Amino acid sequence: MLVTIPAADEGRTAGLARAFAGFLRPGDTLALRGPVGAGKTHFARAFIRARQGRGAEDVPSPTFTLIQTYDDPMGTEIWHADLYRLGHYDELVELGLEDAMPDAVTLIEWPERGGDLPGALTVGIAVEETDPDLRRITLTGDPVRWGQVARIAAIARLLHRAGWSDARLLPLTGDASSRRYFRLEREGGDTAVLMDASPGSCGPYVAMTQWLRNRGFHAPEILATDEPEGLLLLEDLGDDLVARVLGREPDLAPRIYARMTELLADLHRQPPPDFVPHLDGAELAAQSGLFADFYPPAAGAPGAGARVAELIADLHRQYCQDLPPALGLRDFHAENLVWKGDAPLGLLDFQDAVLVHPAYDLVSGLQDARRDVDPAVEQAEIDRYIRLTGCDGDRFRAAYALLGAQRSLRIMGIFTRLCLRDGKDRYLAFMPRVWQMVQRNLEHPALARLADELKGIPAPSTGIIERIKARCRMTPPAR
Repeated sequence: MLVTIPAADEGRTAGLARAFAGFLRPGDTLALRGPVGAGKTHFARAFIRARQGRGAEDVPSPTFTLIQTYDDPMGTEIWHADLYRLGHYDELVELGLEDAMPDAVTLIEWPERGGDLPGALTVGIAVEETDPDLRRITLTGDPVRWGQVARIAAIARLLHRAGWSDARLLPLTGDASSRRYFRLEREGGDTAVLMDASPGSCGPYVAMTQWLRNRGFHAPEILATDEPEGLLLLEDLGDDLVARVLGREPDLAPRIYARMTELLADLHRQPPPDFVPHLDGAELAAQSGLFADFYPPAAGAPGAGARVAELIADLHRQYCQDLPPALGLRDFHAENLVWKGDAPLGLLDFQDAVLVHPAYDLVSGLQDARRDVDPAVEQAEIDRYIRLTGCDGDRFRAAYALLGAQRSLRIMGIFTRLCLRDGKDRYLAFMPRVWQMVQRNLEHPALARLADELKGIPAPSTGIIERIKARCRMTPPAR
């Protein structure tokens, strides 16, 4: 027994089925048990229609045909079986159900007529004794294989409470953390986004959302929460991430980056919140130590760059102490900003906000590991920020170069570690761009000592990257 859901009406039963539809993958089987009229077909119909989305087919009961098959837009075949009229087990073989199960999502009513179903999740639906219109749903199965079932039930509970149980869930691309995101779509066209984070981890996101929205910044409105479970239902800001807009319309770059700079200048005029941690020089230096720990040894220069962290801490004291720390959203870049035309930029992924030197987020936005930014645009936006805030231009440019070098060196270390430790080599393709940014930042006279420390460390050439990849292939991927 994994989960029990008491007193479920038709809407909540169908909502649970739609939640399952957002998670199940080929090879998964649901065994639907219950007496005649319990709602097994109601559950299956909601599941199949949610998987198919727009243009969903009618889903009749397969009582007489025994099996109906459906395709969904994700390329998965769905088999819906009703074994009530099964005459003999051999009929299952003739129908091809057993052969289909490893590659399809399978929903089986009256599964007890078909023998053992190893690995299936049993969805037991029973009429509540106190009310014939309500059902008690029990979910039973192997807790190793079906450990996410309690999560799915919690999601269905939140959506039912929020009035969104009629929506289908579509997985969205997540970020590098353990968080997952789903878009909710209703037949009428309304959408929302579900954030599925670690239990108890949503407090910083909620606090930052409220802080930003109270000051006129466009963070997604929180529509419903289950903070103990780590679930948030959010306003959908749409698909026009700045990264995608720049890919489609590169001529918009000057306008978009100007808006990003103006947003930061406005943000930095606000007295920062008192509930975010301080990313100070010592911590920035410690983070940059990842570079010396991982990249030089992997590139064939063990021991090189050993004083990087020490020098960054010293340079931070020298060039970053004149301005008070400002709020840094920390992952402020084109993948986490939504273009809204003349409306304010939409903000995503800000739960790790910190107090940090004001140049930190400007560097994050203008020195992007994933895409090239025209150096003329970068210089124009540095000048714009200095003009908008009235800070000392020479000192700000020195701090900007330092934080740019620190960030890129840390990223080089992280990308190398992801390959060597976690078996993830796709980030290595970004290394040449990141190294070029390191070299550009080191051209600033204030960073002369850091430049000397990095001399002799080989650039991430094709040969170096292949060398790191070769070691990556020897490392079993982290589970």
